[in-house]
Amino acid sequence: MPPPARNCRASPRGATRPSGASPRAACAHLAALGARRLVVVDGHFDLALSDLDALEAGLSIGSLARALADGERNVLARVGAQTGADGDPAYALNTAFMRDGVVITLADGAIVERPIHLAFVHAASSPRAVFARSLITIGAGAKVMIVESHEGAPASDYQVNNATDFAVGARAEVAHLKLTGEAANALHVATQVATIGAQARYSSFTFNVGGALVRNQMFVRCAGEGSTVDLGGVSLLRQRQHADNTLVLDHAFGGCVSREMFKVVLADSSRGVFQGKIIVRPHAQKTDARMMSQALLLSPDAEADNKPELEIFADDVQCGHGATAGAIDADLKFYLMARGIPEAQAEALLIQAFAGEAVETIAHAGLREIVMDAVIAWLKAR
Repeated sequence: MPPPARNCRASPRGATRPSGASPRAACAHLAALGARRLVVVDGHFDLALSDLDALEAGLSIGSLARALADGERNVLARVGAQTGADGDPAYALNTAFMRDGVVITLADGAIVERPIHLAFVHAASSPRAVFARSLITIGAGAKVMIVESHEGAPASDYQVNNATDFAVGARAEVAHLKLTGEAANALHVATQVATIGAQARYSSFTFNVGGALVRNQMFVRCAGEGSTVDLGGVSLLRQRQHADNTLVLDHAFGGCVSREMFKVVLADSSRGVFQGKIIVRPHAQKTDARMMSQALLLSPDAEADNKPELEIFADDVQCGHGATAGAIDADLKFYLMARGIPEAQAEALLIQAFAGEAVETIAHAGLREIVMDAVIAWLKAR
């Protein structure tokens, strides 16, 4: 059966847009990139607000709700298929309650130069729970960049349970950036599932500054030989914010390379959690995997918890992990102040450099600049 068409109808239960909500202005700072924007309002794919004109050759975009209603076999198979997230309560809850999302299919060999922006906007004026599932299928040898953003009305309380499922074909190249800027009282749980084919390249970076409680969990499987995976993220937390980055990377085939770098800056009474597990299967020889998590504590009341794990069942591998947590280096701070830089500015420069090491791994120059601007804005508002 063919993939969902671009002119699919919206879900029968359309998204509500209360007075004062501005889905059209979602992540306006990304407009300069010229990305193709796909808007999901309160869990429903809004075709009217989305840019679906003149799709590139080999690119198909549609509504998950409509694909399920029409009984599209490929979509039904993906939703019902076993994944690395099976048994996870949050993912199971998303499967039970999801209503809509976006289905993106890129044909073999297709190259999409224009970034695709999935804008998740939470505009409801009353408290609610939102569940959305997006399916992204990248054909063999295809290339694309996916930007995912989450934001909500500043004064609203809501819960988000979002899942994004990637199937990356052999020799494909996929870059993914997730920006989480939820409202101050929001609870955000997101699951990313990715299956990576042979000799494919997959990178994913998560940047978080919003939400009262955020959990980003990733289940990534190298399902072919010679694939390359780069995973990273930066969380900037203050007051009583809590952010949890949980990662399971399954090296099921040999000759794969993976790199993981996650950083968190903790001010006031915030708490950052990193849980990372690398699994190397018995036949996954020649695996090269490195994992690092680092926390910078700006307050004695802040808390950082790190739990790195390696499960290695092969004998010809190179694997390692590391975790650090500490305050700003007093000597470096003194060095800057001794050259006439005020204390607050010296601290800001050191924090910016700490986060910037991870941000520099973002390949797209425009997106890298946007994330660094967000880091600077957070420092100014601190």
